[in-house]
Amino acid sequence: MNELGYIRVAAASPEVRPADVDFNISEIKRLISDAADKGSDIVLFPELSVTGYTCADLFFQQNLIEKTESALKELAVFSSDKKIAIVVGAPLRAANRLYNCAVVITGGKIIGAVPKIHLPNYNEFYEKRWFTEGSRCESGCRLDSDLTFISRNTLFEVAGARIGIEICEDLWVPVPPSCEMAMNGAEIILNLSATNELAGKHNYLIDLIAQQSARCRCSYVYSSAGLGESSTDLVFSGNCIIAENGTILGESERFIMKDKMIIRDVDIEMLRNDRVKHSTFSDSANGSYDIIMTDFAGCRTASMNQHEQNGILRHISSHPFTDGDPHRFRERCSEISSIQAWGLAQRLRAINCKKTVIGISGGLDSTLALLVTVKAYDMLGIDRSGITAITMPGFGTTKRTRSNATCLMELLGVTMLEIPIGEAVIQHFNAIEHDPELHDATYENSQARERTQILMDMANKTGGIVIGTGDLSELALGWCTYNGDQMSMYGVNASVPKTLVKYLVEGYADTTDNLEIRKVLLDIIDTPISPELLPAAKDDSIEQKTEDLVGPYELHDFFLHGMLRNSFSPSKIFRLACVAFSGVYDADVIRHWLKIFYRRFFSQQFKRSCMPDGMKVGSVCLSPRGDWRMPSDASSSMWLNEIENL
Repeated sequence: MNELGYIRVAAASPEVRPADVDFNISEIKRLISDAADKGSDIVLFPELSVTGYTCADLFFQQNLIEKTESALKELAVFSSDKKIAIVVGAPLRAANRLYNCAVVITGGKIIGAVPKIHLPNYNEFYEKRWFTEGSRCESGCRLDSDLTFISRNTLFEVAGARIGIEICEDLWVPVPPSCEMAMNGAEIILNLSATNELAGKHNYLIDLIAQQSARCRCSYVYSSAGLGESSTDLVFSGNCIIAENGTILGESERFIMKDKMIIRDVDIEMLRNDRVKHSTFSDSANGSYDIIMTDFAGCRTASMNQHEQNGILRHISSHPFTDGDPHRFRERCSEISSIQAWGLAQRLRAINCKKTVIGISGGLDSTLALLVTVKAYDMLGIDRSGITAITMPGFGTTKRTRSNATCLMELLGVTMLEIPIGEAVIQHFNAIEHDPELHDATYENSQARERTQILMDMANKTGGIVIGTGDLSELALGWCTYNGDQMSMYGVNASVPKTLVKYLVEGYADTTDNLEIRKVLLDIIDTPISPELLPAAKDDSIEQKTEDLVGPYELHDFFLHGMLRNSFSPSKIFRLACVAFSGVYDADVIRHWLKIFYRRFFSQQFKRSCMPDGMKVGSVCLSPRGDWRMPSDASSSMWLNEIENL
């Protein structure tokens, strides 16, 4: 395992010739060498890959079984100078029974074998004709002087990771053996398979593997028989698939006339962190498993000082909150907006309230909050006039944002008010003897608190509640005024990161039938992010741009996801960010904003400790009543020191 917590795994599907063991072994050797040269710690081959899966009654032939045993010894010798664990499929005989096995070889030794537990004997499958169920094999059953047969209750430790093995049909049963393996510590599940192609079966298989990796919080490596297997009755395309915690990391192309191999880095550290966080994961663990240790720690343990994408064989998304299949992402955005609206609707229904008050700036966050509130009212069948939307122009308000705010409120049919705050803030400055020309924190925060006071008082006047507009990224950075925009009576954006906000607004723009609303929303999306608390430029453009001051939100959201969702260290987040943002930000820029992120995240916890109620919409949330509990005076020195030493 390298310093990022990665293990490099390869899934290979070689060309085979049924019953031609010499040919099959030569092809396996070639792919082993290729996988080893590319830094793989483990290489997996298909079910019965030494002989071929479609040998049928030839499995009863003594010379085929003897040839298989000698071929496995040959592979062991071949592996002696290679730092890689090899897993091949072979028929093995013990105690007058034949077993369909996965054989583990490394460092010149055959270190163990695992039998197939569930043998399909229906439709096109007749495995019980030749093989015995692995559950009937006694632990430690002797095959010969070089190999001890290991029962199903066996895990292997390779390069610092625990490996469990199941074979083909084992995955398709109601409770796969991999479930118990994972609960007993297996972080990578290897599946040697011979899955034939049927119309629609491939999509089912992909979903099955993805879901099993999610259920087991593991990496799932799958290799299936392919080129050269007999097509007498069935077709095998040689699927190679690597999944991790519900995500498909890689998949080989089907129906090509050559052998296949895919290689990916799987994140063992992330899987371990996820299992620790979800405390119910191992509650159902039962039984005991033997652990067989390998002699090598992995071939990629050296420090990774290069940050190029080709140094890591997996996709590192620069936008983890918004990445994924475009169609599914659009569906997810629609679902998120519905969760937001439903949460607010339920709160209004529970407190028997039909009035809400919301401050509208013409920026993204308040726009999304207004759209969510409108949707909640529509869900409840309440007239939108019950929404009092207030624009409160101040010293930094520009014509663009003011116009967009006014237009949007009018088009949505809500009750609209405009209450300038300038005079009230100047009066406040006079009362506290603050120079209005001194544009410091007092100057800025006084405006934010004046706006909040107006909203709270209007809520009292109308008998309604104040809708909070602040987002997850602002909460993480503390980029809000304590007892100003930090406070509301219900925050609808509290678990929506800034990089997602614009996509949600864009979703509303794409689905509305009103072209005027669409036009306004798209212009809001195009407006620079700003609190508009400092005077505008002479040309009335926004002078105070948030990302110039606090840093790019795409970086901060990347840091936030790595820290909260995956519990990564600053050094790992930094290295992954250097890969994800290669060509966009250099290492010094990333390091600078990472330090700012951690400093602000720790110092601003006091604002989160008393944040208002608000629904959770994703896996990352900072509510002190739910996902994130942290002392407001915790020390950040350990994290900041680590960044200093990068």
